[in-house]
Amino acid sequence: GESGTGKELIARAIHQESARAERPFVAVNCGGIPETLMESELFGHKKGAFTGATTDKKGLFEAAHKGTLFLDEIGEISVPIQVKLLRAVQTKTVRPVGGNEDVCVDVRIISATNRNLEEEVIARRFREDLFYRLNVIEIKVPPLRERSDDVMILMNHFLAKFSKEMHREIPEFTDSALMAIRSHSWPGNVRELENLVQRLMVVVDSGRIDVADLPPALRGQIPAKTWRARPLAEVEAEHIDNVLAEVDGNKTRAAEILGIDRKTLRLKLKRAGRLENPPEE
Repeated sequence: GESGTGKELIARAIHQESARAERPFVAVNCGGIPETLMESELFGHKKGAFTGATTDKKGLFEAAHKGTLFLDEIGEISVPIQVKLLRAVQTKTVRPVGGNEDVCVDVRIISATNRNLEEEVIARRFREDLFYRLNVIEIKVPPLRERSDDVMILMNHFLAKFSKEMHREIPEFTDSALMAIRSHSWPGNVRELENLVQRLMVVVDSGRIDVADLPPALRGQIPAKTWRARPLAEVEAEHIDNVLAEVDGNKTRAAEILGIDRKTLRLKLKRAGRLENPPEE
């Protein structure tokens, strides 16, 4: 999946729903560790193995024993380290740097990447044998632009999160601001959306967020027709109609996206003349 789609959250969910849930979940960003330190970080080292190794140190494989080791951005690992990682996966043992004996480890390995590893294999930047060792079950995480219905749900989640952290009331959004947010392509995916919500909660003092409060990259996402002067009730009714159309008339789903309860949604529909003699549910 692309950067920011929530790959680590999925890895944690897999761990938490497994028989290993009570054991460690160890996450390592393979792109954030220098190649010279990667072997020591993964497999540990013995005292005196290199300058600065003043004590024995367990590696991340041992730290994750009986649990889950999450290798994020696995495509960033160099080929020499890939060889040693392959051996660890195959034999279920690791050998600390400077050590003479193997240590048995029992870990579930979940790896993630924003690269196309099949293309990396063809380009000889990623070992084919390691690729097939790791690629037992593949989960593709779609980018946020391909799941636009999730934008409002995620935004409401982040609003509640930061509202609690900052001890602030959740602000209201104008229809134009919501349109801009829903129309954005989100190149940074969920991480970009979370950062936007946090920024708005910090920067905007009022309880109402309009287009002018959004970053410049989002302000240009609004179709020109939305700027036509219209009564607020008409704009609200049109937005509700659009949301209902996207969820095939599912009022529970629509209310969740709109950030209101079903009772409020039905009241708004009735006022707009969209709901006559509503049946009891």
